Formats: sequence, structure tokens, C-alpha cells
Amino acid sequence: MLKKPETLFVLGYMLLPLLALLSAIVGLTMILGGNKIAGAIVLVVVTQVFTFGAFFALRARKAAMLEQPDRS
Repeated sequence: MLKKPETLFVLGYMLLPLLALLSAIVGLTMILGGNKIAGAIVLVVVTQVFTFGAFFALRARKAAMLEQPDRS
């Protein structure tokens, strides 16, 4: 399932960047609300996990598209 280009497209371009944006908003809200350590952890660790996950999905999609035979 994670080898299909359509699934990797949804993960790389839609789902993971959206989750990275939401976790960045949550982290900044926590920092501004006074919970600085937990907010910094969410901002640095969780956001970066989603961001690198999106890059990984896009690279895997590119590789899957290149090895797939042409469906014309």
C-alpha cells in the first residue's frame, strides 16, 4: 500500500505537511501560553518528524513512478 504513487502523493503533498503545520501551531501556542519546554519539544521534534516524513514520501513516490512501466 505504501508503494503506490497515489498513496505517497496524498502523504507527501497533503497529509504530512498539514500535520507539520498543525503541530507547529500547537507548539507555538504552547510556548506563548507559558509551557515553554513542552512547546519547544513539540515545535522542534514533532514538526520535524512530519516534515521529514513528507520528504521521504515524496522521494519514495518519485522512485515508484520511475520504476513503474508506462501505462499509456
